[in-house]
Parts: sequence; C-alpha cells; structure tokens
Amino acid sequence: MEPLVALTRACPGATLVLAAIVLASLVGLFAAPSMIERNLFRPFWLVSRRQYATLISSTFLHADLAHLFFNAFTFWAFAFPLERAIGTADFLALYFVGMVASDLGTYFKHRRDPGYQTLGASGAILAVLFASIVYSPSASIFILPIPIPIPAPVFAVAYLAYSYYASRHARGRINHDAHLAGALAGIAFVALTDPAAFERAVHVVVG
Repeated sequence: MEPLVALTRACPGATLVLAAIVLASLVGLFAAPSMIERNLFRPFWLVSRRQYATLISSTFLHADLAHLFFNAFTFWAFAFPLERAIGTADFLALYFVGMVASDLGTYFKHRRDPGYQTLGASGAILAVLFASIVYSPSASIFILPIPIPIPAPVFAVAYLAYSYYASRHARGRINHDAHLAGALAGIAFVALTDPAAFERAVHVVVG
C-alpha cells in the first residue's frame, strides 16, 4: 500500500487523470448508460448543436471494459514515469494538447458525416506514449501477443505508418485519425517544450 501512496503523491496529475477515466467509464458502463450516449463526440453536430462539452467529456468514457482496460493499462505504463520526468504541469499540458489534437483530427476527417460518433482516451494517451518514446528512445515496448521487445523508435515509425494507412482506408471502428493526431502531438509537444530532449532522441535514432 505504501508504494502506491508514494506513487500517487509523486504523480498527482497522472493519478487524477487515471482516476477520472476509470470512474467516469465505470459509471457510464454500469450505473448510467445514458451518460455515454449524451457525451459521444459527434463532429457533424459539434457546432450546429453546440456539443462543445463532448470534446472533453467523450475522452473520459469508454465503449466497454476491454476498451477501458487497454487504455488504462497503457496510460499507467507510460504516464507515471513520464510525469516524474517532466513534472506535473508539463504532463497535464501534454495530456490536454493530445486530447485537443485528437479531437481536431477526428473533427476535420468526419465533420461531414452525420452518423459518425466516437469516444475514448486513446488519442491523449498516445500523446503520452509518443512523448515517452522521445524521452526514452533506447527503450523497448512489449505488445501482446508479440513475444519479443520492439525498439521504441521502430514501434513509433510502424505505428504512425499503420495509423496513416488505416485512416486513409477507414478500416474498422477504431478512430485512427485521433490516434495519429495524438501521437504526432506528443512528439511535437516535446520538440517545442524540450528541444534538447528531442534532439537527443533524433541523435539516438539516426546515429
């Protein structure tokens, strides 16, 4: 219990965000399902129906437990170490930038589709993940069911390429536009706020 308390004290921003995501999602999934319907992000109706609050509220809700678990686990794995490295203020700023960027990516792609709707924290979390890669370019990432570690830069390039391809071809229900925008926002955030860290990452990658 003491290590958990120490972790939350050292990373209040990540703790607050994770708690909000888990609590809001569980309430929406089990106690008040109508909350999910009311807070879906619908780009087509954003301006005409003034659903501006959904730009934020939709990112704290999830479609099912599997969706919530995957996002919460990814956030836990990368957010807490990153906040310790860059500080709470910068971490929260990064998360907000990732959230806004993913919303904008979704809006511009689907603003003419009246039936499109989405929710989830994936875009903002990918901003955290990709910022973490910039700060730790020599690290490796494990992805089930792949049994071997993947070098972080290789994962980053492959993921961006896949997200771009999937976004162009609109395969499945996954919001690849939000993922791509969030990931790029994470990289851009580090490049603008900590150029030295970005330059070190580039040096590690290109040699």
